[in-house]
Amino acid sequence: MYYAIMSADVADSLSKRQGARSGHLKRLHQLADQKRLLVAGPHPAIDSDEPGDAGFSGSLIIAEFDNLEQAQAWADADPYVAAGVYENVQVKPFKRVL
Repeated sequence: MYYAIMSADVADSLSKRQGARSGHLKRLHQLADQKRLLVAGPHPAIDSDEPGDAGFSGSLIIAEFDNLEQAQAWADADPYVAAGVYENVQVKPFKRVL
């Protein structure tokens, strides 16, 4: 089943994001290589693909896991969590329709 991992950044998270980005992306690439990643990306803090110093306000990852507990454990182990990028992370089942 798919699960949506919805994260909201702390204020001024850009430098924290930059410091943990390689580890964060490595885990996403592992999901993609396993054909379990539906979509992943950040929410720009402004209406632009390239927000520059404005940074990001959060992230969305939709990926396949065996159950909610596994999805939550994966989300909890994200390098962005360890680096203090996220203010909160919510994991919910996601039903893909289209």
